[in-house]
Amino acid sequence: MIMEPSEIKHIVMDGHSLTLESFVAVARYGATVELADSALEAMKKSRALADKIAAEGRVAYGITTGFGEFQKVAVPKEMSNQLSTNLILSHCTAAGDPYADEIVRGMMLLRANALAGGVSGVRPILVQMLIEMLNKGVTPIVPEKGSLGSSGDLAPLAHMTLPMLGKGEAMYKGERMSGAEAMKKAGIETLDTLVSKEGLGMTNGTCAMTSVGALALYDTICASQLADVIASLSFEGLTAQRDAFDPRIHAVRGQKGQMRVAANMRRLLEGSEILDKCQHDRVQDAYALRCVPQLHGACRDALEYVREKVEIELNAVTDNPLMFLDDEAVISGGNFHGEPMALPFDFLGIAAAELADASERRTERMVNAQLSNGLTPFLTTQPGVNSGFMIVQYAAASMVSENKVYAHPASVDSIPSSMNQEDIVSMGTTAARKARMILKNTQDVLADELMTACQAIDIRRRANTHGTGVTPLHQAIYDHVREKVAFYEIDREIAPDIRECEKMIRSGELLEIVRKFFPDFD
Repeated sequence: MIMEPSEIKHIVMDGHSLTLESFVAVARYGATVELADSALEAMKKSRALADKIAAEGRVAYGITTGFGEFQKVAVPKEMSNQLSTNLILSHCTAAGDPYADEIVRGMMLLRANALAGGVSGVRPILVQMLIEMLNKGVTPIVPEKGSLGSSGDLAPLAHMTLPMLGKGEAMYKGERMSGAEAMKKAGIETLDTLVSKEGLGMTNGTCAMTSVGALALYDTICASQLADVIASLSFEGLTAQRDAFDPRIHAVRGQKGQMRVAANMRRLLEGSEILDKCQHDRVQDAYALRCVPQLHGACRDALEYVREKVEIELNAVTDNPLMFLDDEAVISGGNFHGEPMALPFDFLGIAAAELADASERRTERMVNAQLSNGLTPFLTTQPGVNSGFMIVQYAAASMVSENKVYAHPASVDSIPSSMNQEDIVSMGTTAARKARMILKNTQDVLADELMTACQAIDIRRRANTHGTGVTPLHQAIYDHVREKVAFYEIDREIAPDIRECEKMIRSGELLEIVRKFFPDFD
C-alpha cells in the first residue's frame, strides 16, 4: 500500500528516487530532505570536470559561450562567473500572482534532485542551499506567468534562484520579505556569485511545470476517488440501478480503469436498503449513472498515464549542457524541452474536466423533478417561495463550461524565441497551470454534487418509498456533511454551505472516512 504524503516525514534525495507521494510530502507537508552521500560524490566529480573545461578554455555551451542565440559568442575565462550570475539577473522576468508556497517548494526540490544526478557540473553547495531553504522554510516569491516551457522554465527558475544570491523576495515564517532578509533570519549564508555553468544549471529545466502539474495530478487522483464516492451517494438519492456494475459487463471489455471503478461502485453501494428496494423500478438509467465505470474509468486510465510520465520527470536531469565523466564529453541537447510534460498535463486537464462533466449531470438529475425518479423540484419542501437547489446546478454548469475553455490543449501552440534559435516551444507550464485551474473547478462541482446528494437522500427518506436505509459508509459521510451543513428546509444564505463542502473535498477528510470502511480504496 502506498504511504500517504502526510505520513512521510523525511526523505533522502539521491537524484533517482522521488515518487509522487514523497514529492507532495516535501512540497505540501514540509517533510525534511537529506542529501545522499552518493549524490554528493557524483556532484563533486561533475564539478571538477566543469572546472577543468573552463580552465582549458574548451568551447562548451554555457561554460565558455553565451546562451541561446549568444552561443556564438565566446566568453573569457575571467567573465564566466559573471555570465552565470547575469543569467539569473536578466531572466527574472516572470509576471502575475506568486505561485503558492507548495509549488515553489516543489520547484526547489525538483531542481535540487535534478542537479543531484551528477551530470550538471554545478557545485554541491547549490543543492545543499536548496535543501537548507526547504528544511528551514525559506520560500522564494516566484510569479506564475512567463515560461514558454523551453529552454525550460527560465523566468520562474531565475526568480527561485534570486534569494540564494541575496536578491529577490521570499516568504519566511508566514511573512513576505526581501530574499536577503529571509536568508539571514533563517541563518543561511548567501552566495556572492554563481560560477561557470551554474546559471544554466539553475534555470534550464522543467521544474516549474512539473511542480504545478505533479501537485495538480495528486489532487486530481484524490478527486477521481471522491468522484466515485459522491456518485454512489447520488445513486441512493436517485434510486439508480446497480446492474450496470455487474463485473461480467466490464470484464468483456477489459478496460482497466472501467473495471476498477465498477468494483468501487459495487463496494460503495452494497448494503443499501433504498437501493435493494428499487432495483426493478426501470430497465436502465441515464449515462451519468449507468456509465460511471466507463466515464470515471477512462479518467482513471488517463491519470495512470500522466502519473507514469510525471514520476519519470521527478527524477529527470533537465538542464543543458550535460557532462559525462567517462569521456569528459560536454553534450548540448534539449532535455529542458517541456514537450514530454506538456502533452500529459493537457491530458490531465481533460480528465479532470470530464469528472466535472459527469458530476454536474448527476446534480442536474437530482434537482430536475422530470429526471429524479420522485424527488421534489429543486429538492425543496416548500416550492415556489423557495428556490432550493436550483442555482447550485447553475453554478456547477458554469464551471463545467468554463473548463471546456481551459481544456483546449496548450501543447499544440508554439512561438519562436531567442532569434529563432529556440523555434518550437512546449507551453508545458501553461498546460500545467490550466490543469490546476480545471481541477479547482472540478473540486467545486463535486462539492455541489455532494451537498445535493445529501439533500436528495433526505428528501428520499421523507418520501419513504423505498425505505430509509443507506450504506454504512454513506451514513458516515452524510453525518459528516450534516455536522456543517443542515438540511435545506427553507431558503437561506447557501454560500456558506457550499464553502463547507468545498473544504471537505480539498482537505482529504472525506477520503479518510472512506478508508475507515475500505482501507484499500483507490
